Amino acid sequence: MVETLLSLSGIYLFIAVGFVAKWTFKEKIDDRTITLLSVYFLQIFLTFWGLLKRPIDTELLIAPTLYLVITLISLMLMIPLAKMLFGDPKERSIATVSALIGNTGNLGIPLGIALFGEESVPYLTLINLVNVFFVYTIGVFYYSRGEFSVQGSLLNIVKLPVLWAAMVAIGLNLAGYHPGHAVDKTLMMGAYASMTMQLVLFGIYLYGIKLTQINLRLTVWVNSTKFVMIPLIAFVVLSQADISALIKGILFLELIVPLAVANVNLASLYGCEPRTVTVQVFVTSVLFLGIALVLPVLLNIL
Repeated sequence: MVETLLSLSGIYLFIAVGFVAKWTFKEKIDDRTITLLSVYFLQIFLTFWGLLKRPIDTELLIAPTLYLVITLISLMLMIPLAKMLFGDPKERSIATVSALIGNTGNLGIPLGIALFGEESVPYLTLINLVNVFFVYTIGVFYYSRGEFSVQGSLLNIVKLPVLWAAMVAIGLNLAGYHPGHAVDKTLMMGAYASMTMQLVLFGIYLYGIKLTQINLRLTVWVNSTKFVMIPLIAFVVLSQADISALIKGILFLELIVPLAVANVNLASLYGCEPRTVTVQVFVTSVLFLGIALVLPVLLNIL
């Protein structure tokens, strides 16, 4: 318990570094530059390192498959509920999809390593890839309120270098390639640099969030679905699944991480109340701090 809390403290330390750095230097810190460096370069190292750590087998594919199944079940429940509760189409879109787009990359991967060790990296990497696909298909659809083209959404996916890196890494894995000690160390350095930068970037984004206008009903709904409905669905599905405790713990963690900044990016792109969405990211991030304290107990229940 104490060791887990210390690990979590280390994760949030780097988030605090990003927050304090942005608070101190303001516009001197360009968060877009850091984002581009992380997404287009360092995450490639993380992807190769994660997908080449062990041979791909059926057990490895179970985690992302179950993650997608639980996410889609949650989506099917939220579509009619959001339609009944929210008349405004923009609010309805946020209520339907925002809680399903979690921070599986910036926070989920380093937090997973802190809790479960490096053996969790292949599972975390594949789950994050599934989440990226969900963001640029279902996420784009709802935040654009049905006014997007399928072709445009697919082009957004193709432009992501992490997906191409994943395909190459999976191909090398299936071909039987195992990186030597020197290559593995290089990939590991890039991977940890990526995770550290992602945590710092998350802190930078948190500084930019202003609680100027809170939609109380929407906020209560989003946080209830994120931290009550989805965990309950996950508990039911995982309790019936014949998988290891490690995979169950990883899946549960990745399903309850706070909302990803990608929600804000899509909301801004399609004019779907970006300030309101930003508040949701902030509130779930703050609430997750408290949930993280009892996370070891929740994981032991699975």
